[in-house]
Amino acid sequence: MSQQGEKPTAHEDDWWRRLYDGTVPDTGPGDAPDSLDDRFDSASDAVGGAPDPGDRPVPVVPVPDPRTPEAEPVKGTPWDAPAAPPAPPAPERPRAPEHLPAPPARTSPVPPPPAPEAPPVPTLPAPPRTLAVPAPWEAPAGPARPRTFAVPLTPEAPSGPTAPAGVAHVPGEEQPRPTVGHLGDRPPAYDAEPAALPASGPDDIGGLVPDTVLDGARYGTYTLRAASVRGDSARFRGETRRDALLTARFGTGDEALVLVAVAAGARAAGHAHLAAAEACRSIGGAVARSHARLCADIRAGRRGDLRSGLHRLTDRTYGRLRARAAELGLEPSAYAAGLRCLLLPADPECRTRVFFGIGGGGLFRLRDGVWQDLEPLVPAPSGGAVGEEGPGGDRLTTDLRITTPPSPYAGSPAPPAEPFRFRASVARAGDTLLLCGDGLAEPMRGEPVLAEELARRWAPGPPGLPAYLADTQLRIKGYADDRTSAAVWEA
Repeated sequence: MSQQGEKPTAHEDDWWRRLYDGTVPDTGPGDAPDSLDDRFDSASDAVGGAPDPGDRPVPVVPVPDPRTPEAEPVKGTPWDAPAAPPAPPAPERPRAPEHLPAPPARTSPVPPPPAPEAPPVPTLPAPPRTLAVPAPWEAPAGPARPRTFAVPLTPEAPSGPTAPAGVAHVPGEEQPRPTVGHLGDRPPAYDAEPAALPASGPDDIGGLVPDTVLDGARYGTYTLRAASVRGDSARFRGETRRDALLTARFGTGDEALVLVAVAAGARAAGHAHLAAAEACRSIGGAVARSHARLCADIRAGRRGDLRSGLHRLTDRTYGRLRARAAELGLEPSAYAAGLRCLLLPADPECRTRVFFGIGGGGLFRLRDGVWQDLEPLVPAPSGGAVGEEGPGGDRLTTDLRITTPPSPYAGSPAPPAEPFRFRASVARAGDTLLLCGDGLAEPMRGEPVLAEELARRWAPGPPGLPAYLADTQLRIKGYADDRTSAAVWEA
């Protein structure tokens, strides 16, 4: 066996067998000195040079038998970095050779070949700081750690002339985080953040409504922002958001049509959020099936066809709501919602914006820094078709004559007919159109400070989604209903 434990080769076995075989005759004495001291001197001369005659004799270290089972510990490889720099050897004293096997008998003093020296370890530069990040294409399996790849951590340079030296720049630090503030001398009684979740059961999981919905898009020459937020009172009491919001695109390219629908359920109605969601789904499906014809009418400016066609689609939507109320055994007023919609063509050459719907809310336009109330007039309570032409002949309201099914309760009066509102107008560059439910329309009309603040914030251009959400939640004491709105900025 060798010093490392592996099986020796054939020639090594032959060498050892001949060395210790007693049958092999000795070569006899030679002319060259062949004592132990002579052999030591010869090896010392080969390793460290001839010894100084004045030096003291060095004791001989016994050489272990390489055939013993004890193996020498494996030394480190030449390319491993040393833990500490080795001390330089003393040149004045020769080192005794370690583990030098006794050579076979020879007739001439042939010094053994010098031991190969280990190559010098190159000095490598310090590696850069790295962060071990799990490879995205690998998943950890069992207790073994996932494979990682190194990502250099490059420190970011300070940004701006006033940044202190040695401080890394944090992206976005100069931009304040959007916060929900309040207007007026006193804050509202409720907190600005949600406090309680609505109660639910095993049969209500499919009808759960999130606290906040936020959406946006950009087509043609306009930018859209839309949000629906649970009111402060509903957040405090753990009630469900009654408002519903739908943003959808039908078609592709310049033929696409964008629909924004805002529905507000009736107050104090247990099924208000379900009615609002169903109203949005129903009108969305109707517009999706007719979007090609509607888009062609909008681009051609056929207001009469648009008004009658959208009137029929809205009529069918409310007919479904009343039919659903009869199935549930409810009064039609208990399963109803106000519905307001915007149709926005994606064609950049078409700037016609169409509004239609039923129920309360608001339609405002910010032009040249001033808010304009574009809400179509409500017809007289006596009913009948009432029309009014505004500038450009784009203002019209008519009575929605919908056949009402009999009430499930005996003696209940039929609900009054809801007026249908319609308006088609051409937008100008720099306009901002705001469609909203009662939760935002009422403070817009009743608190001038809110209208002024939104005009100041929105005049420079469309905000980002977080900023728009914070803007629509500007709180005013006395207004705690759901806030649902959609704003369109014209480039």
